[in-house]
Amino acid sequence: MKGNGSFEINNSSEMGFSENIRELTSAKVTVSKVKNSDGSMEARGAGRLVHQLSEASRREIEDLVGKLMTLHKKLQIDGDRIQLDIEEYADLNESVMQLTDIVADSVGKLPAPRVN
Repeated sequence: MKGNGSFEINNSSEMGFSENIRELTSAKVTVSKVKNSDGSMEARGAGRLVHQLSEASRREIEDLVGKLMTLHKKLQIDGDRIQLDIEEYADLNESVMQLTDIVADSVGKLPAPRVN
């Protein structure tokens, strides 16, 4: 994914939209082929048409769910990493504070300078 993934998702949505238009166009051809001589549509042909249209939508939904799951996993991993970084920073900060106290105590124990 690029950056936050929005470019890829938007680009994919546009491609899916174009694909749906192509499928709808081919579905119109299918509808015209399944009409009987009296002008009625065969139930079997209509069922195939509905199946084709729903299949495209189902594939697109599955693709989007897959992308969302990938983003969710990335967010989890990044969140865990950030939490670990914060914990390490807190430990480092505590160590620096302890070292600062030790240095301050040691400087306080130094003999006063002699005045000549």
